[in-house]
Amino acid sequence: MTEDEAVDDELLTIGAFAARARLSAKALRLYDRLGLLPPAEVDEVSGYRYYRAAQIERARLVALLRQLDMPLARVAEVVEAPSGAVAAVRLDAYWADVEARVAGQRTLAEYLRGRLSGRSSEMYGRFVVETVDVPGQVVIGETRHVLAGELPAWIGASLGRLESAARECGGITGPPFVVYHSEVSMESDGPAESCVPVADEAAARAWAERHGRTWETKVRVESAQRLAYTRITKAQVAHPQILAAFEAVEEWIAREGLEQTGPCREVYFADWEAAGAQDPVCDVAFPVR
Repeated sequence: MTEDEAVDDELLTIGAFAARARLSAKALRLYDRLGLLPPAEVDEVSGYRYYRAAQIERARLVALLRQLDMPLARVAEVVEAPSGAVAAVRLDAYWADVEARVAGQRTLAEYLRGRLSGRSSEMYGRFVVETVDVPGQVVIGETRHVLAGELPAWIGASLGRLESAARECGGITGPPFVVYHSEVSMESDGPAESCVPVADEAAARAWAERHGRTWETKVRVESAQRLAYTRITKAQVAHPQILAAFEAVEEWIAREGLEQTGPCREVYFADWEAAGAQDPVCDVAFPVR
């Protein structure tokens, strides 16, 4: 055994190891419970924990990752990576998520600054609100309690399932849409309902009978109705820009003396994947009379 190997194999008490690793004993006990940094040995009689000097680098890495506010589960993914290159890729993926979240929060702060400073009318003025009469239609729908962070992925997946199912229901007769039966935010989970209009009500009900329990699907007939709506781009669908669009429509409805007759919705009339950031893709709408 070389001198360096002997040093690495040296057993240290938890206090000595904590001092060398620049961590507290409390943090080491937490990392042990979570399986991130178990001690090299534990005295069966006294329960004392002993660490090897070779574990210092891992301990410092865990501490540094925690300084990035990295959740412990993701810390484990990095420190357990089979190589440094894989660990770096996992760190990059986490940091990309952080930057995306901060960018969203920055946009939300700007939106709130506009509201708090009395510039709401300026923000709403960016949206053109119109009305459209929609005929009655049969829709197949999938309902889910979902938080804001989960919403984009669920909308894409659920509309994909419903559009595939529409082939068994006479085909699609109109643009798909999402109805918000209650608020969806970071704390409120709706529910939201993805909907696809279809041609054959009997076939749709037969399909729902086969798949309803699996996907929480149902069939309903929507009566003809008038929608007040504003058209937005793919970039504006992102939170919180879309909040301003909803509020602009609500403000217009009140100003015109109309009455909301149902929950708000997003109507997706364009190919999402093919659309660019500035391409119109969605109508933010409220049923009115």
